[in-house]
Parts: sequence; structure tokens; C-alpha cells
Amino acid sequence: MVSLGLFLMPLHPPARDLTTVLEEDRELVKLADRLGYAEAWMGEHFTSTGEPVTSPLLFNASLISETERIVFGTGVISLPQQHPVVVAGHVALFDHLARGRTIFGIGSGGLSCDWEVFGNLDGRARGMAMVESIELILKLWTEDPPFRHDGTYFKASLEDRIIPEIGVGRLIRPYQKPYPPIAVSLRSANSYTAKQAGMRGWIPVSGNFIPAADIATHWPTYVAGAEEAGRRADPSLWRVGRSVLITESDAEAEDVIADPDGVFTRYYTYLGVHGRMAGGDLSKDIDWAKARVDAEATTRSLVIAGSAKTVLDRLVAFRDEIGDFGTLMITGHDMEGMHDQWMRSFTKMAEDVGPKLSRYMDDRRNRPSSAAAD
Repeated sequence: MVSLGLFLMPLHPPARDLTTVLEEDRELVKLADRLGYAEAWMGEHFTSTGEPVTSPLLFNASLISETERIVFGTGVISLPQQHPVVVAGHVALFDHLARGRTIFGIGSGGLSCDWEVFGNLDGRARGMAMVESIELILKLWTEDPPFRHDGTYFKASLEDRIIPEIGVGRLIRPYQKPYPPIAVSLRSANSYTAKQAGMRGWIPVSGNFIPAADIATHWPTYVAGAEEAGRRADPSLWRVGRSVLITESDAEAEDVIADPDGVFTRYYTYLGVHGRMAGGDLSKDIDWAKARVDAEATTRSLVIAGSAKTVLDRLVAFRDEIGDFGTLMITGHDMEGMHDQWMRSFTKMAEDVGPKLSRYMDDRRNRPSSAAAD
């Protein structure tokens, strides 16, 4: 059985009212909970009003009492940008407030203006800082003081000011024991992070903005890491993202995709322009017309949109290209001018297309191994 999840970066036009778009995002999470979506993931970005959520934990905390079953994921907390002691304390507290409805998604950060503001422009250093941070966080959750950490990127010690009888010098630990599941985002083909995730037993998360051919390399790489560490890799762990819009007809979907000012064009224009800057192109002389043309081409390559039948057929083909996985994470996009259309799409996914896709995937799993090989 495949589960459904919701993934919000979220990306909104910066001119829109922040209170309004945050409430739309909250409304979508509540709808997902009512429809039986298993998870809701929220991103973290500090220096972009286009991606305006600075804390997935704060955002998700606002929804704990307004939802019943949905599990909250951080997608992701950028570990090089915050001190590990702070992250450990905040995640542990959230896990108690949510009674264990928590997945701790981590990463090294993907927004280049965040890299600059925090002084993390060196990509290799960001990766190493992420590893150092998570290792310290896990130590804080599983070992008692005294301790001293003199790392390359972080310093922390608690040796003298400890009175265990009254709790002084003790850090709170998560509700889940020994700690919440850890997830990590994957992007590039044959991702080294995928191998490390397999070795550590972390949840792999493949984003919606990644070509299927690259995603198809993630699970085999993960499995190789798991086998190297003597672990069994279960594909039900794998979360895979896609932008999906179910419309009444394919013609209606085409109108959305072809709109030069539409939701998907805006989304991939933002990602494309920022991607060039993240790659080192700091020129402010941007050809916006070309950026929109490129964005439409990317939309046609990556977005799955159309009637329920068309979307199901394309999701089946997507599954067959990348292999088996456990959770399909549907991207939440900006709703300006399309609120009811998006609500119907998420509902149709849960009530019609999702169950049919799940039956197909179950059938593939239950075939003899020679017939089900990917």
C-alpha cells in the first residue's frame, strides 16, 4: 500500500499577504489530515519572502491540536544554520507536544541567501557541519552529561553546572524513544547522501523538482549503503515527491501549464533563477522571458497534471521508472486564483487516484520476483 503525504516548501509570490498564505497552507494541512494523508512536511527558509516559513516546528506546532492523525515532518531543518543544542531542544519539545507525530528531516540547506547570511557558502563545509550537528544531537538525546564537544563547526560543553536531583544540567529528550525517525533530502543522481542514509537507516526523501531518471538512482544507492552496513532496506521507507494537479479535463490542465504567469511557471522560474545563483552566477541581469520559457519546459517534464485517468496513468509510469516506494508526497503550491481547484485535486487524489495507484503498486509487489523486477 502506498501512503500519501503533503510537502510544502512553501513557495508563494512575495507580494501576497503573508498571513493569508500561511492560513492557506494551514488549511491544506487540515484538509490532508481529514482525507487520510499520512504526513505533512514543511520547509525552512530564513531569507526569502518567496519561501516565507522560517521554522517548520513553529508552523507545525500551530496545527497539532487542529489535526488528529497526520505526522509532521520537517523538510528540512538546515543543521549548519543553527546550534545543535537548540535544535535538539526544540525537536524534543515538539515531539512531546505532538505525542510522537514527528519525523525529524535534516539537511545542509538549499537556499543560497541563507548560506550567505549564516556564513555557510562552502558546500563541502555545510555537508560536514550537518554530519557533526546530527551526531551531537543524537548524543544529547541518548547520553547524560557531563560532556564536552570541541568540534570543527560547533562547540558545546556541560561539565560543572549539573545538579541531577533538581534537573539542572539535564536536556529534555524526545517523546519517541530513543528519538524521532530521521529523514534526509536527496537530490543528485547516485547521491552520496542516499548511501549515507542507507548506512544509517535514515528515511530517504526525493524531491518533486528532480527528474525521474535521477530519482531512479536514489533507491539502489540507498540499498548499497544499507547492505554495506548490514542493514535491510525496506522501500516503504522511501518518500518520493511530485507536483500533481487533477483537473476535470486534460485541456484544463494544459491551460494551467501553458499560462506564462501561472502557478507552475512561477514555481519553476523561482527555482531556475535561484538555481543559477546558487551555482555561482550572481548577475542581476536576468532574462525573465527566457526564464519563464525554461520554466514551462520544466513544468512539462516534471509536473503530473490532467484528468484523473491521465494522472493515474502518469503516476503508474513514474512508479515503473523509479521503482517501488512507500509514500507519494504531493507538493502544495500557491493557491491564488485556484483555491477550489487545488482542494478538489487533493481530495480526488485521496479518494480516487491514490487508492487505484496503491492497488497497482500492491499488485506489482505481489507478482513473482522475476515478473516484478524493476
